[in-house]
Amino acid sequence: MRTFRPTVIFATLLLSALSLPAQLTNAVAVNAAGPAVNSTWHAQNLLQAIGNVLLFAAIGLVAAIIGYKVFDKCTPGDLTKEILEHRNVAAAIVAAAVILGVCIIVAASMLG
Repeated sequence: MRTFRPTVIFATLLLSALSLPAQLTNAVAVNAAGPAVNSTWHAQNLLQAIGNVLLFAAIGLVAAIIGYKVFDKCTPGDLTKEILEHRNVAAAIVAAAVILGVCIIVAASMLG
């Protein structure tokens, strides 16, 4: 008998949700009727570039924090407590890998 694994389901949903903005941007660019004036995220001047950097940095930070919290909820025990109070280096390495993995997914979805 197979056991129910919510961790796999949550990870799949998280990966799908993080890649959705890039998919929507590509769909709008392909399905646009007529020539689009500015259908990409490329900035036209320095102020727009700074705004895009701040927007994407905020989205990336929020997504990394949410990804870490979801991973922490799906695993037994308290990962933050294990790292801070018990000084568990292995738990810190796992947490760093989770955060880096989420950040790579977010960066890939923003690049399209």
